[in-house]
Amino acid sequence: MPKVFLAEDDLALSSLVADRLAKYNYVVEKVTDFKNVEKQFEQSRADIVLMDINLPYLDGFHFVRYIRRVSETPIIIISARNSSSEQVMGIEFGADDYITKPFDIELLIAKMGALLRRSRAAANLFVTVIKAGELELDTEKLTLKTRNNQVMLSKNEYRLIKKLMEKPGNVVPREELFEELWDDATFVEENTLSVNMTRVKARLQELGFSNAIKVKRGAGYFLDAAALTRSKEEKSL
Repeated sequence: MPKVFLAEDDLALSSLVADRLAKYNYVVEKVTDFKNVEKQFEQSRADIVLMDINLPYLDGFHFVRYIRRVSETPIIIISARNSSSEQVMGIEFGADDYITKPFDIELLIAKMGALLRRSRAAANLFVTVIKAGELELDTEKLTLKTRNNQVMLSKNEYRLIKKLMEKPGNVVPREELFEELWDDATFVEENTLSVNMTRVKARLQELGFSNAIKVKRGAGYFLDAAALTRSKEEKSL
């Protein structure tokens, strides 16, 4: 669940926002010591920041500048200050959006969702290795490897194993796998996915994992995370 770092000294408003966000499956960490906001942020590992401006000791603009210096975490300012100059200042200091009080909580949640989607999409551009158990998938070289072995993948093999490794233990629907390969599931013969999945299983077998991909009848395929971790005895063979 996404984690929210909430810097708001109005306790009633802070509790209201936290309660509403919890209903949308957000985890909210509220600032508890406004003398140590920077330290709490660094320890929070938050996915998004909600920042008031009128805070004790130092104003929110100070913390926006600080957070932007050390992190790319999305920031939304929520403030009663509604002048255009202050909104421009907040954006120039590094905030991604500025909402004035009073505000619609549904609008806030929509803006948070949009920022998180963009943030994750940008982060995914820089992911070059995906790990699941003892497997490592290199997204640049299209290789699948363990500590002692490595195989090259075709483009279709890569796309299938990548989809499964992104959700180890979870069933990936057949339709989703079709779309991953060919973008339009209506033009794919039913057995084509099975043929390509058999090839992926063969690559895994070359690495010593003979039963890692399972099928859930009528639903799709999943990667058995437990099958990707071999015992010490097996590793020593």
